[in-house]
Amino acid sequence: MKPGGPRRLTPEREAELYTAVLDLLREVGYGSLTMDAVATRTRCSKATLYRQWTGKPQLVAKALRHQKPVTLAGIDTGSLPGDLDAAATRLNPLRLERDAALFRGLAQAAHADPDLFRALRELLVVPELTGLATLLQRAVERGELPADTPAVPYVPHALLGLMVAHQLLEDGPVGPEFVRNYVDAVVLPALGV
Repeated sequence: MKPGGPRRLTPEREAELYTAVLDLLREVGYGSLTMDAVATRTRCSKATLYRQWTGKPQLVAKALRHQKPVTLAGIDTGSLPGDLDAAATRLNPLRLERDAALFRGLAQAAHADPDLFRALRELLVVPELTGLATLLQRAVERGELPADTPAVPYVPHALLGLMVAHQLLEDGPVGPEFVRNYVDAVVLPALGV
């Protein structure tokens, strides 16, 4: 640590803060969440919060990133179907059910708050897009998928659409088995795999 620089929180303390932020978000929603409330809930000064995070949008996005339901990072089974199956296996239906309203509220708030939109995109969306691009590029390199496959740019849309549409159509979170069936019936055939 540099003299006079911000002190880094321990990983345990950071995890506590993130859990408290998400609990508050579930209780009051993004619009009513304040740094004062976070400071009170976590027994932390606002100055400490602002030293660690530039503001509410970044704190919320980091909390979501820390406790997100699934990540594509580190998945490499040797085949695209295997990689997508491994991603589905990482889904936690109970957690998705608990967080469904939270994500709907944040999606709505992000439309009205450009800072939140940027923070969510930078910390949640772009890393997963990069992870998915990596999975698809490895499939090209292995010869599973032609590089010019027209459906490749639409895979993120198909997978995100699945998450949103399932909640609306089935009134519940998507689970690993449904994702596997969707990938087998829609995504892989669209890619020609």
